[in-house]
Amino acid sequence: MKVAAIIPAAGKGKRMRHVVHKHYILLEGRPILAYNIEAFEKCIGVNQVFVVVRSGEEEYCLKEVVERYGFKKVLKIVIGGERRQDSVYNGIKELDEDTDIVVVHDGVRPFVSPELINETVKLAMYVDGVVAAMPVKDTIKEISPDGFIKGTHERESLWNAQTPQTFKRRIIEEAFERAFTDNFSGTDESSLVERLGGRVKIIEGSHENIKITTKEDLLLAEFILRKRLSKKS
Repeated sequence: MKVAAIIPAAGKGKRMRHVVHKHYILLEGRPILAYNIEAFEKCIGVNQVFVVVRSGEEEYCLKEVVERYGFKKVLKIVIGGERRQDSVYNGIKELDEDTDIVVVHDGVRPFVSPELINETVKLAMYVDGVVAAMPVKDTIKEISPDGFIKGTHERESLWNAQTPQTFKRRIIEEAFERAFTDNFSGTDESSLVERLGGRVKIIEGSHENIKITTKEDLLLAEFILRKRLSKKS
């Protein structure tokens, strides 16, 4: 079974307001993206990695991340699109014909574990897709356009989606092709599979599997990393 990972790292990062593209911001001297790829490098269930970057960043990513840290599984650096969905689709188009399972993981979630990745891969063999997620802790209110509460949702059935999101190749490929044809834009990969009637299962992720999009997230990431490094010392 051949398993390929697609890591979209082509976002503009407007909310971060940092002089460096957010995927290359240093955490303890290493780019965020390097921690991300390293998890897949260590994951025994993944054979290949495709990193999707903004046009013009291919050489930088190759030299300063892939080659500098000796990553062997990165098969190709792909040019991204205008939206995240376009970038992932560009990655899907580069897959080998004999790819069976596709893992998609945000380029700014540096603390994913190889074990979680591997669990999604194993489960994806039996369902259409698998999404790492965490149970919602806060009470969720639905509001009207003018700001009044319309209802309160039961927390027990609500989860915050994370990545990795892992799918059978034929299913995710069809989902992206249909979305492109229908001009449909989804908020994540799972939403594209769901609209085709696919059965997508939740697997519990991790509170440390954060997505770094703001300066506050960056501070939390530095705290998580220091805590991890202190446990190793």
